[in-house]
Amino acid sequence: MVTLKGSNIYLRALEPNDLEFVYELENDETIWSVSNTQTPYSRFLIRQYLENAHQDIYEAKQLRLAICKDQDFPAVGLIDLFDFDPKNNRAGVGIVIKNPDKRNAGIGTEALDLLIQYVFTQLNLNQLYANIDVENVVSISLFTNFGFQKIGVKKQWNLVNGQYKDEALFQLINNQL
Repeated sequence: MVTLKGSNIYLRALEPNDLEFVYELENDETIWSVSNTQTPYSRFLIRQYLENAHQDIYEAKQLRLAICKDQDFPAVGLIDLFDFDPKNNRAGVGIVIKNPDKRNAGIGTEALDLLIQYVFTQLNLNQLYANIDVENVVSISLFTNFGFQKIGVKKQWNLVNGQYKDEALFQLINNQL
């Protein structure tokens, strides 16, 4: 059985006490360009989202998990499955570590490893994909280290600070099927 617990981190479902963490992360304008966020979120909206976070992935078509480092429960980041497509057995994946000081410390690597194991063994997905700004070398390195392959570039895909940016599409096929 696959566990969502690694040697240094674990992934868990969102809880009501994650309200402030999610609020701060969703309203951090420095990461809006990687999350395609364009407007701030209210605590009210995030509270509603958390109240519905119990929905099954087949119903919600997404799954957001908190990345936790310590046993005292606080999240350090989020890892998401989005555009879940059970007919074609695929989903998009995104990851963010809130505190820049905790980035490049192996947390994202372990979280992505746990998620890949989970989706290929528990959800029986055939593939994962990630949309990454072509200039985001850290994320490109993270995903390619797990075998994600660049399959194309969407030219001038995202408008960021008045400039159009290219976005690469990376794909990981489950070769164990």
